[in-house]
Amino acid sequence: MGGLRPEMSPKIRNLGWRVTLAGLGVNLALGILYTWSVISKRVPAEWEWSQADKSWPYSIACLAFCLVMVPAGRMQDRFGPRIVSTLGGVLVGLGMVLASFTTTVLGYTFFFGLLTGGGIGMAYASATPPAVKWFPAAKTGLIAGVVVSGFGLASVYAAPLSVWLIGEFGLQRAVMILGVAFCAVVIGLSQLLVAPPEGFVPAGSPSKPGMASSTDDPAYSTREMLGTWQYYALWFMYACGAGAGLMIISKLAKIAFEQAGLTLGFVLVAVLAIGNGAGRVGAGVASDKLGRRVTLAFCFILQAVLIIVLSQATAGSLLASTAVLAMISALIGANYGANLALFPALTKDYYGLRNFGMNYGMVFTAWGIGGFMLALLAGKVYDATQSFNFAYYTSAGLLIAAAIVTALIRPPQRQPERLPQRESERQPAELVLLRRDTDLSSEIPEGHYVPSETRSK
Repeated sequence: MGGLRPEMSPKIRNLGWRVTLAGLGVNLALGILYTWSVISKRVPAEWEWSQADKSWPYSIACLAFCLVMVPAGRMQDRFGPRIVSTLGGVLVGLGMVLASFTTTVLGYTFFFGLLTGGGIGMAYASATPPAVKWFPAAKTGLIAGVVVSGFGLASVYAAPLSVWLIGEFGLQRAVMILGVAFCAVVIGLSQLLVAPPEGFVPAGSPSKPGMASSTDDPAYSTREMLGTWQYYALWFMYACGAGAGLMIISKLAKIAFEQAGLTLGFVLVAVLAIGNGAGRVGAGVASDKLGRRVTLAFCFILQAVLIIVLSQATAGSLLASTAVLAMISALIGANYGANLALFPALTKDYYGLRNFGMNYGMVFTAWGIGGFMLALLAGKVYDATQSFNFAYYTSAGLLIAAAIVTALIRPPQRQPERLPQRESERQPAELVLLRRDTDLSSEIPEGHYVPSETRSK
């Protein structure tokens, strides 16, 4: 049953922008994940960690983040975003605080990797769904982009903050401070994450006949979604877009130094982070105006071109100048960030809001499994060949493949169900098919049903 129009139901205060900004703040706080790049570099030599050891906590955190998104999405759909995000904040802080008491790889892998990573997944899964439910379909891209932009922008402040805290208080105490602070912020903002009541129709929803409205919710269950080919197409495109971006992003500072001869790689990483956050909002707005598929195809193709251009940026060339590389880095970040805004919007468009949390959690596994594994593979190939060519050309090829899929994908269509007729399911009055030779044939169209007692009269 569709929701009531605003003029037919009690007035409900729209909390959309409050929830959206709270979700943005939660994601900014979840940038605690980016502190690992600083923490790992300051691990004391007496801890005897190898370079491979230093990668484990972050790797497990990313994997836990994406896998926890699935059950967290389901919990968010069932119990509400406030409870799940609060629990996520508790796990984020608990993991960091407990990690501050250990010096072992196993300890950090469990506490930072599993607990903090899982907490990030729970809070992240709870930020976007309640926000988009307060707005009409025409603003889905914008709202999703604003909420997730926080995670993209977080690295701009998280790394410098970590450097300062470690310098002032030492590594272990800094980790504890970060855990307590981010736990408090996430829990506090989580109290503002409220979904609208069942049947709520946002102001601005289409009301004219023939126009789609927010009440026309496809409401696919996760099982139904997994039965559509469109889910696997979305997963493939997401893995390509995220994987291609991560393969380059993870090596950007090294590319700047070894290929272009620049020692200011950290500047490019910061510029890329700003582009990452801005791209999420920009792509979301563009998709509301131009359509999701058009925007996605444009981002895929532009990203492929940018990566090929980056491959030609050798020392002494115009492309290797700081200004040009900064522009390329910002655009690569923006196109990567676009994935994080467009795929939540596409999931909502195709499969509805009712089970959006868990459904997007399933789609998001493409980022964690597909994207992260491709980045890891690119790193191993570089270690073996000392060349970035695999990352460049594999990224470009995957992006072109994903762009082709955007031309083929369409929203799924439900198959009409054929229900068996049962004696017990008949209406109380016996229904008789009227034929054209009855007395009422001139008044009742062929194929309509009326109670038999009406026909006898």
